[in-house]
Amino acid sequence: IMKKVLIIGKRGFIGKSLNKFLKLKHKVKLISFRNALKYKHINKYNFVINSSISKDYIKNKYNKNFDNDLKIAEKINNKGTIYVFLSSRKVYKAKPNISENSKLSPKSNYSKNKLKTEKILYKKFKNNLIILRISNLIGDKLKFSKNLHKTFVDIFYEKAKKGIIYNNKKNYKDFISIQKFGEIISMIILKDLRGTFNVSIGQKVYLNDLVKWLNYFNKRKSKVINYDKVPDRNFYLSNKKLMSKIKITNDLKSLKEDSLNLSKKLFR
Repeated sequence: IMKKVLIIGKRGFIGKSLNKFLKLKHKVKLISFRNALKYKHINKYNFVINSSISKDYIKNKYNKNFDNDLKIAEKINNKGTIYVFLSSRKVYKAKPNISENSKLSPKSNYSKNKLKTEKILYKKFKNNLIILRISNLIGDKLKFSKNLHKTFVDIFYEKAKKGIIYNNKKNYKDFISIQKFGEIISMIILKDLRGTFNVSIGQKVYLNDLVKWLNYFNKRKSKVINYDKVPDRNFYLSNKKLMSKIKITNDLKSLKEDSLNLSKKLFR
C-alpha cells in the first residue's frame, strides 16, 4: 500500500527535491507553508514533512512565532500521522564519529532553535515522530532564488565562477547528496521507522576531494588559494543506526558520482 505523504515547502530546494524522489514510490502532495496553515486535509496523511523555514528562526533566538514546524504540528490531531522533522547535525559538538547519543552542544541560534523544536515535537508526537539530524546536503540549488542558507556548494560555485578554488588542506566534513537523501527518506517511510537518526554518508569527506569532483567539468582556469583551518570544525556523523535498518548503498563512491553529475549541471 502506497503511503500518503504531505511535503510542505513548495518553492524550496529540499521540498521540490523530496517531491521528485518520493513520488516514485509514494502518494505525495507538495504545498506551500502558507497553504499548509489553512489546509483542511492534513490529518489524512500518513507522513508530514515540513521543509520550509523562517529567516527569523535561523538568525534569532527561539520564538514560537518563527517556528514553522510548531505551527504545522498544532494542526495535526490524528494519532496515525507521523511527523518527520528535518533537524541539523549542528545540534552536536563537532567531532569525528558523532552518534545519536553524542553530546548535544548547539552554538548558533539556528542549532539551538532546532534542538528546542525537537523537544517540543517529542512532547506532542512521542512515538509518532521521526527526527533526522542531517549533515551537509549536496545538490543543485542554483534555480532556487530564495535560499536562506549558503551551503558548501554555494560558496564553492561562487568562487569557482571567479576562477578561485580553495585548498582546504586536510579538513573534512560529512555530506550527503540530495538524491541519496531522497532515497533514504523514501526507505524510512517504506520501513515505517520512528526515532532519531543521523542522516549522512557516515565517514570523513575530505573537502579537497569534494572540490575536485564538483570542479571536474569546470573548463575555467583556476587559482588555488590556501584556506586556513577553522578550529574544531572537522566532523562526521555515525550513520550506523539508520543504515542498519534501511540497508541501502551509501558510500563515497555514490557521493562522488552524484557530485560529478552536479558538476556537469553547474558548468554545462
